[in-house]
Amino acid sequence: VCVIAHVTARKMPTIQRHEEEKFFVNADGRKESVPSVHDPPTKELSVVVPSYNEEDRLPLMMDEALDYLEKRQKRDPSFTYEVIVVDDGSKDHTRKVAMKYCKKYGSDKVRVLSLVKNRGKGGAVRMGVFSSRGKKILMADADGATKFADIEKVEEGLKNLQPWPNQMAISCGSRAHLEKDSIAKRSYFRTLLMYGFHFLVWFLCVKEIRDTQCGFKLLTREAAARTFSTLHIERWAFDVELLYIAQRLKIPIAEVAVNWTEIEGSKLVPFWSWLQMGRDLLFIRLRYMTGAWQLETRKCN
Repeated sequence: VCVIAHVTARKMPTIQRHEEEKFFVNADGRKESVPSVHDPPTKELSVVVPSYNEEDRLPLMMDEALDYLEKRQKRDPSFTYEVIVVDDGSKDHTRKVAMKYCKKYGSDKVRVLSLVKNRGKGGAVRMGVFSSRGKKILMADADGATKFADIEKVEEGLKNLQPWPNQMAISCGSRAHLEKDSIAKRSYFRTLLMYGFHFLVWFLCVKEIRDTQCGFKLLTREAAARTFSTLHIERWAFDVELLYIAQRLKIPIAEVAVNWTEIEGSKLVPFWSWLQMGRDLLFIRLRYMTGAWQLETRKCN
């Protein structure tokens, strides 16, 4: 298995932008060049929202997030933010829905990055991170399953990790405290899959974080640039590799309980997605262990 994992390992997936991905389209329809995460920050917070065929679920999340962010900015005028919706090659009207918010709030606050081809959730988040301007960068799912105001909890978790080595730290939202309630609503088969996945994550990759898959993670700009520049996996298991990389780099990680509600419309197909993720977990461990993957850093061009 080690030999297969090593021989079949691809090097870092291409993170070169297509020409059309080097620009945002602003509220007036004009193109603006995307910034780089390696540039000095100009905002306090960047919110990256990966979106694939999310025309139905995105409005609820955006309404809640922007309502919170606008109220926070009124209370504290020094607080600045941007929301980057990454349209991951959607086949529906996700981009049009997102552009409505860009026109309403302005392209300095809401930006839509359209990817030419579907990269997967991890790939979409990475492209959003690489295009961000914030001192802190929040990953937030388009379904709005996590209450957006809980960002204050993950911010507190990040703050409690100070002093940050090399200005790098990560705070993860967690649903682990809700596990008993969720088990009561799941079938035995799905519960078995869940426990099997949690065991593999713990045994192979990440031992200190109970919930690696909650899509509500806050990173310092330096931690985001370092980890996403090293990331290989671009689909469902990318969170696990991200935290595995962080642990290898000795980046401190906090896990904070957040409110979470299951929203219909998940793209995750229970059996096959879990099977793919299990394979990816095994390959993460083996490929780093055998040196097929290195903790190298690359920039996005």
